[in-house]
Amino acid sequence: MTMESAPAPGAGQATAVQAHTVHPPRRGDGGTRELGGGRAAARLAPAAQLLGADAAALAGTFALCAPAGWPWPVVAVQAVAQVLLHAYRGLYRLGLSPSVLSEVPALLGLALLQWYVTMEVVDVWAPAHAFGWAVLAYAAAAQTVLCAAGRAVVHRIRHRAAVRNPLSTLIVGHGQVARQVTAALYDHPGYGLRPVGRVAASAGPDASAEEPAARPDGVKLPVLVTPQEVGRAVVQNSVRHAVFTAPPESTPDGAALFALFTGHGCRVWLVTGDTAVATRPAGGRPDHLWGFAAHPLQDGTHRPVSHAAKRAMDALLAGTGLVLLSPLMAVCALAVRLSDGPGVIFRQERVGRHGRPFVLLKFRTLRPADAQESATRWNVASDGRMSRAGRLLRRTSLDELPQLWNVLRGDMSLVGPRPERPFFVAQFSRTHPGYQDRHRMPVGITGLAQVNGLRGDTSIEERARFDNRYIETWSLWQDACVLARTVGSFFRLGGS
Repeated sequence: MTMESAPAPGAGQATAVQAHTVHPPRRGDGGTRELGGGRAAARLAPAAQLLGADAAALAGTFALCAPAGWPWPVVAVQAVAQVLLHAYRGLYRLGLSPSVLSEVPALLGLALLQWYVTMEVVDVWAPAHAFGWAVLAYAAAAQTVLCAAGRAVVHRIRHRAAVRNPLSTLIVGHGQVARQVTAALYDHPGYGLRPVGRVAASAGPDASAEEPAARPDGVKLPVLVTPQEVGRAVVQNSVRHAVFTAPPESTPDGAALFALFTGHGCRVWLVTGDTAVATRPAGGRPDHLWGFAAHPLQDGTHRPVSHAAKRAMDALLAGTGLVLLSPLMAVCALAVRLSDGPGVIFRQERVGRHGRPFVLLKFRTLRPADAQESATRWNVASDGRMSRAGRLLRRTSLDELPQLWNVLRGDMSLVGPRPERPFFVAQFSRTHPGYQDRHRMPVGITGLAQVNGLRGDTSIEERARFDNRYIETWSLWQDACVLARTVGSFFRLGGS
């Protein structure tokens, strides 16, 4: 369960929690900075500024170099090509220490490629506007210079904004490197990361006994030990960055902390003094934090564009399905009402992506004796209390149709690991390695495990294996294949 849904600490824990309270960074005037606007806006703003600088540079290049009367489709294709090439090269990724000089080789190479392709296309499609190698070289050079100048202005503006409004940051690690990184962030506010706490996760009984790092004002940084304390700190202080000083896989509770940070939208960095360390860099140019090697770390499922397309496909298909299947759903609802009485829709708490709970909807096929049975009974497929209508709905999986509304709401996806109740999520996470990793992706109505026959009372370990395989190899095409296989088996009476 994520920190949003964690119960409030009891009275006996109040003192311990208070000891680990952290506070957001303050403005230069001594007031507390307003932590609003959202993480997405904070991330996209610098990228949008760079995009604007590149667009202005391209417009200037056309004004200086392009022959008069160029067809507007050529101009539009040029603009799109520039954005795609720069995005592919990682020129819109946010680094800790951006440098225009380090970007110039990439800008020049992409400009030459962009204008060479334009030269060939114009020569074929609009010979009247063809241009030669001299214009190509002049245009590529002008575009590079203008892009570099615009980006220098953006980097300067961003540096000043970072000094004025640093973002709350947690340092994960202990020892000399963690202290040096913390000191570097305090001494060089241009990075825009201000430490508000240090995480020494379960390193042993004396983990929190290590001398805390001190802020310049003499106040000691709080030391957070458990993931629960870290989760509260992330939420309460709007933490935007997390800095690991050792790879997560070699850090106590590192995997859980990494999932927690990415689940809350934090940017995660690995900053280490070991230049030979094996990491999972997110791509782009080498980065550093005051001489320490810095690598952005990303979850393998972090693919914003692809996930946006998945969400759009889910909403479109779920909305269409609700409209087309509404007569069938009305018949199912009537059958449940006539056979089992009032209460057609069954609601049950399930665990979704990143451990967030939501209420799942189904047609009721059995009325549980009480809430305890509903939350903790594993399988009711052979329960004698089930009516003929309920048994038919379960065997044909028609009882799952109301979950299309969950998909439309964004609680679920059409394809993904099947969501489970909190009681069993806690139980299976303790007994089956990798089970918790299933929550890296949105849960689904159907999934790779289900189309391979792992439904009902089947192996949890095998389900988790298939679910994690799906996540690690995920693509929109794979979703389409799973949906096709699901449709093919929908009426084979294999429900549970």
